[in-house]
Amino acid sequence: MNDTQIDKSGKPATVNARISPAGGLDILSRNEVARLRDVSGSGLHGLLRRCALAVLTSGDISDDPRGMFEQYPNFDIQVLQQDRGIKIELQHAPARAFVDGHIIRGINELLVAVVRDIVYVSTQLEQGNFDLDDSVGLTHAVFEILRNARILRPQIDPNLAVCWGGHSISRDEYEYTKSVGYQLGLRSLDICTGCGPGAMKGPMKGATIAHAKQRRKNNRYIGITEPGIIAAESPNPIVNQLVIMPDIEKRLEAFVRMGHGIIVFPGGVGTAEEILYLLGILLHPDNAGIPFPLIFTGPKHSAPYFEQIDKFLKLSLGDEVAQHYKIIVDDPIAVAHAMVRGIDKVRNHRLDNKDAFFFNWSLNIPLAFQQPFLPTHDAMRSLAIRRDRPRHELAADLRRAFSGIVAGNVKEEGIRAIEKDGPFEIDGDPEIMKALDHLLQAFVQQHRMKLPGGSAYVPCYRVLTV
Repeated sequence: MNDTQIDKSGKPATVNARISPAGGLDILSRNEVARLRDVSGSGLHGLLRRCALAVLTSGDISDDPRGMFEQYPNFDIQVLQQDRGIKIELQHAPARAFVDGHIIRGINELLVAVVRDIVYVSTQLEQGNFDLDDSVGLTHAVFEILRNARILRPQIDPNLAVCWGGHSISRDEYEYTKSVGYQLGLRSLDICTGCGPGAMKGPMKGATIAHAKQRRKNNRYIGITEPGIIAAESPNPIVNQLVIMPDIEKRLEAFVRMGHGIIVFPGGVGTAEEILYLLGILLHPDNAGIPFPLIFTGPKHSAPYFEQIDKFLKLSLGDEVAQHYKIIVDDPIAVAHAMVRGIDKVRNHRLDNKDAFFFNWSLNIPLAFQQPFLPTHDAMRSLAIRRDRPRHELAADLRRAFSGIVAGNVKEEGIRAIEKDGPFEIDGDPEIMKALDHLLQAFVQQHRMKLPGGSAYVPCYRVLTV
């Protein structure tokens, strides 16, 4: 529900406020506060302002990262150091985030999460505490960010279902995600998503009702995002634990390390990127035998979507890839049963191998899946999408191709690159290129690239099929 308030001039109403952080925020040093206030290129103020405005417009249905600042061009945020702690000063903030002069508690907590994660990551990088050139070091960085955010909970049996899917989905697909979330919630599963609208909100909404019926407390609705995507996918209001990872690769690793199983709903290129990321990891020889339930599901009319995905995966990565996922159409109860059974196998495997329930240390995630990919035109053109490569390496470059398209669609830096130099070019094995082009055209026809209502979608890519 979009509850944007409009002032007499027809523009979104704004307020100025000074608020006390809610939800727990460690004391900040003067140096940390100074960096948050620093508007120079080396400062954190621009990042803080972008992420904070995304939180304050929580629930907005938009995927235009620049449109947010067009609505609130004068918005600003400052973190103030005071004797008894910090205050957050908001100027020209969206009035929709306030009720009777008080900021909504959930939005306040998400705002605190923004400050917490930006400061922590910056401080750790500055002090050299993260080894970002080593696979083990990168995994420890993901762990430390999650631990600092108080997301990891020991001594709890595996029960976290990660739900992936698109922000631009049809109404019946959205209702289906709610139905699945409801069935998961009835079985005491918590939900983790990318925190935005559509298939990221629906499972949380369904689980909320189910948890209430079961009188279950301390429910977790975890949203994992990153700075490049949060402005295009503002956190939905149900998220009660938000963490902002530094980049998409650490975001994806956080999903896979924390989750005990993953459900994929219909989506677009971002969802395809997530699928290829996980399958590339599961295809690695070192991960053979590690249980990881992966279910593709949607309502009846979405069956062709998963048929297209299934066909593309088999063509590019081989028929054996289908052993790692199950497709269930139009049956939320069957999805919940399959996930519960899969998580039981995860629990038993972790016990047998003395691995933690709250973080999957044993899974080998190769460096190719961890290193940030900057989708420049040269980098996209240089992807080695060839069948003569090991399957997990091919999956890594296919994932990068979809990541580049996501950037060109919804990330500000990607949009600027496309405006400056034209669409990205993707080249590779001719048969894979034809299949990729067909899949992307289907996404466009099904309005899975961008939210409907704006101008017609103009592709940010060109697949070289000849």
